[in-house]
Amino acid sequence: MASSLPVVTVLCPAGVDGADAPAGLDTLRDRAEIRTVVAEDLADGLRGADVLFLWDFFSSAVSDAWHAADALRWIHVAAAGVDKMLFDELIASEVVVTNAQGIFDRPIAEYVLGAVVARAKDFAGSLSRQRDGVWEHRETRQVRGSIALVIGTGAIGREIATLLRAVGVEVFAAGRTARDDDPDFGTVIASEDLAAHVGRADHVINAAPLTPQTRGLIGAEVLAAVADGAHLINIGRGESVDEAALVEALDSGPLGFATLDVFAAEPLPADAPLWGREDVLLSAHMSGDVVGWREALAEQFLDNARRWLDGEPPVNVVDKERGYVPRT
Repeated sequence: MASSLPVVTVLCPAGVDGADAPAGLDTLRDRAEIRTVVAEDLADGLRGADVLFLWDFFSSAVSDAWHAADALRWIHVAAAGVDKMLFDELIASEVVVTNAQGIFDRPIAEYVLGAVVARAKDFAGSLSRQRDGVWEHRETRQVRGSIALVIGTGAIGREIATLLRAVGVEVFAAGRTARDDDPDFGTVIASEDLAAHVGRADHVINAAPLTPQTRGLIGAEVLAAVADGAHLINIGRGESVDEAALVEALDSGPLGFATLDVFAAEPLPADAPLWGREDVLLSAHMSGDVVGWREALAEQFLDNARRWLDGEPPVNVVDKERGYVPRT
């Protein structure tokens, strides 16, 4: 006899084992039928499913299996960015999309603060001299009194502003709409005017989601307008930065340094010109992945699923046209 329980399908990475699957799913089994699938089986897993949990959060398999989504009402993505899985049919549908907003805010803000301090104190230069056995006294810069421009006014950008202000950094932001009374940033400039204002900042931090408006936003014009020696930090999306223009701005100025956690192609290709540079610090899309992050993602979904099963609307609902959770 067919189950009358709602069906929750969980898309896991290929080859995932029990240790890597989301923890706690068994706590829902008395209220929902749980299906665990990988990408190649997603179409079968979507037939009759009410909920899809994208544990494989970078997967593009949903669009290929969309024809089988005959009962789907809600998709939860275990990531802050949802650009990898928004497609026209999903956007036009009544399916609710939620994301993992809140899980990564503080860890990413700590990464940015660390990058700002590391650059100001030239930790990379100290490590290089240590490896070479060179004792060289140098002067470094003070963080307090410097200016940061945060591109993106969502939850992650606001947490970044909070931490930077705590160490005396002046912060302003770039977003969809210019304003002078933002509670976290004070001044917000319009992103379309970025080139006219970016020269004020010592630190330029991309924390924007990837949307049609932010794709390629930090291009040659913006990079040519940064302050001499400015530091670019990208923890948003790689496609927001023109990487060829970035290399040119590092080679010829005015950009002084780049800390990059995200890239247009991931993993970063072995022949990418960003490798091996002393004026670039690379990390492997890990700025928010602190110890316990997977458990936190799983628990967030379980909390949201219990709300949904209780007839309440889930939290962190994405505006599918804009591609992010609007600030309330």
